[in-house]
Amino acid sequence: MHSIGIVTDSHSGIDSALAQQLGVMVLPMPFYINEECYYEESTISREEFFRLQESGASVTTSQPSPASVMEIWDRALAVYEKILYMPISSGLSGSCAAAQALAADEPYAGRVLVVDHGRVSTPLVRMILDAQELIRDGLTAEEIRDILEKHRADMVIYLGVQTLEYLKRGGRITPATAALGTLLQIKPVLQLDTQKLDAIKKCHGFIKAKHFMLETLRHDLETRFKEQYEAGEVHLLAASSATPEETAEWIGDIRAAFPGHDVLSGNLSLGICCHTGPGALGIGCSCRPKY
Repeated sequence: MHSIGIVTDSHSGIDSALAQQLGVMVLPMPFYINEECYYEESTISREEFFRLQESGASVTTSQPSPASVMEIWDRALAVYEKILYMPISSGLSGSCAAAQALAADEPYAGRVLVVDHGRVSTPLVRMILDAQELIRDGLTAEEIRDILEKHRADMVIYLGVQTLEYLKRGGRITPATAALGTLLQIKPVLQLDTQKLDAIKKCHGFIKAKHFMLETLRHDLETRFKEQYEAGEVHLLAASSATPEETAEWIGDIRAAFPGHDVLSGNLSLGICCHTGPGALGIGCSCRPKY
């Protein structure tokens, strides 16, 4: 039996092919679209999700059932002595707290360690890679959980969205604000941190939104993350709900702005896409955790 395994959920943006490549298990997260339950990737594709969303369907997220969480834990514990369960950030969903309650009781107590890492989408993928490095370094599951939680805030991601419509549907802005923003071609930039997703800038046009994100990250690297950046301990991140062509162009823009740096790119999870809609582009960074 292997020592430590990793289980996450589909809010990480990890699909089945990447899960197999990384050697992790992924719990599909439920959605309700026009009151019908779907599961990310398992019973609905990204293309179908966006088609329904753009057609005006009611789209809401939901927490996984305790039974589905325990089922994937049981499968993982048949292979591993202990598992690190890394679901969506507790600041964005109650599923992390629910998992912590389940993990406190037998047969999971001491074998399932729920990591309250504060992340989602590509930043979560990066933290899973960090966890795997720590496993290879020989740290215990408890040590890894504590290190990841200690460094949960050592990241940032900015998201530029094409429309205010989905922020309006989620109740984050008023219909009047959305209507005015659409009329004026306002493209908001959102900041995702460990607790929430908030609008921080309103740009006139998407080109300006992309420029703002690049320059804001540059400022972060020169100030907030200066020490880690100069030490080569910062990973650049990208996330997208746009077309493959738009995503490739955006990654090219990031590489041109930060030459010599690799960019870890992934799909925005459908849970985040409920608020951003299609066509969103993100940029961010994550610092290597120290121990």
